[in-house]
Amino acid sequence: MKIAMVSEDASPLMTHAGIHVGGQNVHVAELSAAMVRRGHDVTVYTRRDDPDVPERVTAPQGYAVVHVPAGPARQLPKDELLRHMGAFAQFLDSQWLAEPPDVAHAHFWTSGIATQLAARAHAVPTVQTFRALGVVKRRHEGAQDSGLNARIKLEKLVATHATWVAATCTDELFELARIGRSRARTSVVPCGVDLDRFSTVGPVSERSERRRIVAVGRLLPRKGFDTMIEALPNIPDAEYLIIGGPDAKYVQHDPELRRLGALAIELGWLTGSSSSVRSPTPTCRRCSAQPTW
Repeated sequence: MKIAMVSEDASPLMTHAGIHVGGQNVHVAELSAAMVRRGHDVTVYTRRDDPDVPERVTAPQGYAVVHVPAGPARQLPKDELLRHMGAFAQFLDSQWLAEPPDVAHAHFWTSGIATQLAARAHAVPTVQTFRALGVVKRRHEGAQDSGLNARIKLEKLVATHATWVAATCTDELFELARIGRSRARTSVVPCGVDLDRFSTVGPVSERSERRRIVAVGRLLPRKGFDTMIEALPNIPDAEYLIIGGPDAKYVQHDPELRRLGALAIELGWLTGSSSSVRSPTPTCRRCSAQPTW
């Protein structure tokens, strides 16, 4: 089967390129590689954000990546991407004139707009993965995003017109149903785990007898690491391990790490300056819990 993956702002070739790279980059890369292993022909379309990259690249895993000329060839804030989705769709339309894919899988709502605009002319069925919904974002941080009203309206159109929607969790399934998406044409497909890379076999880090709480993700305020720091005094004999953050050479200057360290000091976790949070074994002076950074 010929599969088109549309990931306008998250290239599968950039899975280790700093704070701007997130789960979508990795998800699209791994999903595309898995489809290739199953014998499918996969092409990923992503927006060109570097003038020096070639138009088409073949990844080591066997899928192709096409850099779409839509907007300036540089990184753009997410709220500026929508205006370039028309040009993105026109490129897809021109690519699919001679040989349209059997299915197009869009990742994120802006990708869905470009995908559906292009797919309609060629009768290509579409699968939509939102990864995040505007209604949820507005509920938790709406005051920080003035463009959410337009996003929510467009997401509803994307959800309504997609051939199929792959929700990443049951909660998202319910949110989609509330905005009018048919549950009969929606499946829950959780993000997978590479069991060869993340297994129970192999080296094990040293640990104490404390109960360990592990959080994995980029060090961004919206990830909620601070919530667990605030809760730790009520969890005796526990340690909190955060897996994430910048390369070691940037740790001293990471703003979110400094913010979390200052919060730990404010709550009585640590004494001294916020830089002391980088110690591997700081101990809470209010209880026996222990955060690890």
